[in-house]
Amino acid sequence: MVFKTRKSLKPAITIAVSDHERLARLAESHASRLPEVADELMAELERARVVPDERLSANVVRMGSKIRFTSDLGENRQVTLVFPGDADIAQGKVSILTPIGAALIGLSKGQSIDWTARDGRVHRLTVAAVEAPDRAAGPASSQLRPAS
Repeated sequence: MVFKTRKSLKPAITIAVSDHERLARLAESHASRLPEVADELMAELERARVVPDERLSANVVRMGSKIRFTSDLGENRQVTLVFPGDADIAQGKVSILTPIGAALIGLSKGQSIDWTARDGRVHRLTVAAVEAPDRAAGPASSQLRPAS
């Protein structure tokens, strides 16, 4: 029984203030269309330690981060965490409003988390590397700045 309890514990996560505010609004706005994923994202936001943007370490997954992770299925994948309108799985752009996207937010290099796929199967991923988003690059960076 101790092992089950240990496995169900989620790692500590940290989220920047700007991401927290935008993601809370996003989850609320999608609660009726995607209730399971919106609920999972809200649960992650509620348990996160929220810090000023400038204090968020570069090795923490935030919106726009490029993440390399390994999975219990032996995968070694690289993805970019994006807002739903920018998602394109063929280009490795994973929406925050997917089970894996909601699981990734706030994790740091070396952390692992269990997440439930849409088919109900539980998987485990481990973050191998995080590349901070380029705040000065093109139009996508405008989505990363807090709304005025």
